[in-house]
Amino acid sequence: MLTSALAFAGVAALINVTPGLDTLLVLRTSVSHGRNAGLAASLGILAGCLVWGFATAVGLTALLTASRVAYDTLRVAGAAYLVWLGASALWRSRRAAASETETEQAAPAPRGRWAAFRAGVGTNLLNPKAGVFYMSLIPQFTPDGASVFTATLVFTAIDIVELALWYWVVSGAASALSERIRRPAFRRRMEQASGVAFFGFAANLLAEGGRKTA
Repeated sequence: MLTSALAFAGVAALINVTPGLDTLLVLRTSVSHGRNAGLAASLGILAGCLVWGFATAVGLTALLTASRVAYDTLRVAGAAYLVWLGASALWRSRRAAASETETEQAAPAPRGRWAAFRAGVGTNLLNPKAGVFYMSLIPQFTPDGASVFTATLVFTAIDIVELALWYWVVSGAASALSERIRRPAFRRRMEQASGVAFFGFAANLLAEGGRKTA
């Protein structure tokens, strides 16, 4: 079990540090609203991972690979949520541009931690790829004869710990950058870039066309 756990930890670490939707959310939230909000978004993502891991342990995520309707429903809902996040970011950047002259010397109002947490949960749970990740990767590392339920929870815990460390680093670096670059114009450009990126992730999710991991 130890050998399998170490092997899984190595593969999961490589996947976790690859830039993706969840990392973008933590980065953008930390830069725009401070590290506390970024960490709150991280906790939301980790809560979503915990749900996916438990669902995998009891076999619920098998539904995503067995049912095209279930996968497509979650896929479209996730894309719609990403479009909403992208539109919200672009709208905030537009409002910031309109009032940039008045707010040049003012510190930005921090986003509520609860709102950031909800964004993290929604982004993760409405992404069917997260469920397919657990469903397809974990069984490959489960030792023969081991309890599937126990092994899945162990691997999920490893993944969550790795993600927590990664998001802690990302949020710290992003908030440090934000402290150095306080100009509203920088945060406005960050909102614009993240808004476009969210639209891109939504388009990619829709382009999946209902494909499922076999």
